[in-house]
Amino acid sequence: MKQSSFNVNKAEDSLGLLLWQTTMTWQRQIKNALEPYDISHAQFVILAILLWLTEQETVPIQSDIINMSKLDKMTVSKALKKLTIERYVKRQEHGIDTRAKIVILTPKGNLLAKRLVPLIEQIDDAFFGKINIADRKLLSTLMTVLNK
Repeated sequence: MKQSSFNVNKAEDSLGLLLWQTTMTWQRQIKNALEPYDISHAQFVILAILLWLTEQETVPIQSDIINMSKLDKMTVSKALKKLTIERYVKRQEHGIDTRAKIVILTPKGNLLAKRLVPLIEQIDDAFFGKINIADRKLLSTLMTVLNK
């Protein structure tokens, strides 16, 4: 038998490949749902984070978005630029930290976020609903560990 370059016998035994395939399947559903709104997945995540932080009465700054989303700085910056052009968000100087930018949902952005969050949550519920509640809790725990 020929020696393999991989440490698994079958491709479907690769956790990395399984994670990739699962992520792509889920992201494709999200992308299709967001397409009519001309919003990318990253832009939606930013809107949702801003809505979440606003509802938690937190003044969101750009670094909060980066930390919560795990998106890289460039992706967040480009997404915010588009969201600003579309008038979904506005950025302003932080009163205390001159390096920080406060990011605020505009009324238009707030309305869009409140429309899209339930839509995306329905997709999440259907996608993750394929596994039982105990396994979902386990999956959540495992993902939390892996995200650290």
